[in-house]
Amino acid sequence: MEEFETPAETPTKYYRQFVLLWLLALVGSVSFRRSEDPSVYKAQLDQWHAERITALKKESGWLNLAGLFWLKEGDNTVGGPGSAVAFPSGKTPAHLGTFRLKDGTVSFTSAPGADVRVDGKPLSESVTLFSPSLVKPVVVQYGSLRWFVIKRGNQYGIRLRDLESARLKSFRGIDRFPVDGSWQVKARVNVPDQPKTMAITDVLGLTHQQPLAGTLVFELNGSTVRLDAVGEGEKLFVLFADVTNGHETYGAGRFLYVDKPGPDGTTIVDFNKAINPPCAFTAYATCPLPPKQNRLAVRITAGEKNTENH
Repeated sequence: MEEFETPAETPTKYYRQFVLLWLLALVGSVSFRRSEDPSVYKAQLDQWHAERITALKKESGWLNLAGLFWLKEGDNTVGGPGSAVAFPSGKTPAHLGTFRLKDGTVSFTSAPGADVRVDGKPLSESVTLFSPSLVKPVVVQYGSLRWFVIKRGNQYGIRLRDLESARLKSFRGIDRFPVDGSWQVKARVNVPDQPKTMAITDVLGLTHQQPLAGTLVFELNGSTVRLDAVGEGEKLFVLFADVTNGHETYGAGRFLYVDKPGPDGTTIVDFNKAINPPCAFTAYATCPLPPKQNRLAVRITAGEKNTENH
């Protein structure tokens, strides 16, 4: 699953937990119960969607991503064109500093005279950005730029933000299908008797085994539908695809959060809350893809529509 944005990332052992907590914060910041009054329900959905747009625009959101640079073992210079890590033209001096990747640890040393900061304080010496034992994420600042380390498989990358991103300035929101209460369906959650995992592959081609929290089973257009979900906290997280993908909706599928089941083993699946993954907004995300069992042969005309190309 896509990474937790705090605005920085955590070492691998915290990866799965923080992934889902970030998504919960992004899409679940407005919580509400199902309403039988259509006008009340629509107002609740509109409020929830407005909170999501606000989250996308924040410093920790997805709209300001400006680069993703995979490091080579050893020294990697950073600065303008010609550097191993070339930040956007005109945003930095020709030489801003050096990243060093050695045995799973990434450090950064700034060039003399460069006003590079960490936690708002000038960086006077090298700083460790990533190590297996590092608990607190480290974000480095230069002007409007912010950067930190992500780890994918055995690769270490520098994720760059630009708080003056053109994408952030041009963003005008996300089209949605009309809110329709009929896309709220009651589902039974089948929880495995023994621990099981589900394989989730991301856009980099990396496959991770994630604990299967349960399978949502419900009726849709006269057919029985099943969706596998992972879980964290009080939510189930579903990656799903449907026939609208690549036309009305984002080509690689959408995300959906569902409340964990109550004492009767059921919950409500609300497709009006289906959202685009981060990859719909930026080329610098490493999104998970829906597993084959979650690819539905039906049209889900609810939730967010495709956004403009990034």
